[in-house]
Amino acid sequence: RAAAMAGWARAVRGLLLDVSGVLYDGGADGGVPIAGSAEAVRRIKASGLKLRFCTNETQATRENFVRKLRAMGFDISVAEVTAPAPAACRILRERGLRPHLLVHDDLVPEFAEIDKTNPNCVVLGDAAENFTYANLNEAFRVLIGMEKPVLLSLGRGRYYKETDGLKLDVGAYMKALEYACDVQAEVVGKPAKRFFESALVEMGVPPEQAIMIGDDIVNDVGGAQRCGMRALQVRTGKYRPSDENHPDVKPDAYVNNLAEAVDIILQQL
Repeated sequence: RAAAMAGWARAVRGLLLDVSGVLYDGGADGGVPIAGSAEAVRRIKASGLKLRFCTNETQATRENFVRKLRAMGFDISVAEVTAPAPAACRILRERGLRPHLLVHDDLVPEFAEIDKTNPNCVVLGDAAENFTYANLNEAFRVLIGMEKPVLLSLGRGRYYKETDGLKLDVGAYMKALEYACDVQAEVVGKPAKRFFESALVEMGVPPEQAIMIGDDIVNDVGGAQRCGMRALQVRTGKYRPSDENHPDVKPDAYVNNLAEAVDIILQQL
């Protein structure tokens, strides 16, 4: 029955998977895998489909992030992860920007090679406990002191889900700085078109042959569809039933979880 209804699953060569809320739910203890997701990743790889993990994770270096996921049983390597910090470093180098960082302590090593003296921009990530008044105010002062303020944000999510509930994400703080400094942030992670496009280039798959699977209706699903991809919403992670009445974004399909999506896609191969 599912196969007959799944026109969206045809002619697929590559999958982009969001990580938090699709593979696992984060938490103070490192988090827990979502049932069936590790096996689903193994099945994708065995099928010969191209695969990228397309994450807005900015609380850890890719190395530590991957180590954590491997410990949960996921077959994943750093080379398969498209993440905002390395993309931001490319932009900083290309444009001769020296960042003031307001990021999580564990992300700082990603910027080790970047000149941070006499900052001429602010880079904002999911700083979690580092989002203090003092730290936000410092970033505000750097921006407000510039003739043409430059704010790079490693995502614009509103919230995400951990094992103990929903958590405010970087987008809320991005909006605060935008408002205070009358500046428009440049978003480096999802839903930025360039971010999805770099994942597709790394896979060597055109957008019309790729499917994005995520739990964030706006940044995962909407962002991918704007790039010409199909996109599925999983009913795990931060998914809420109200997402199904979103005024602007209509996923190509809803699936209960990653495992169900992979079942349907592999039936069509």
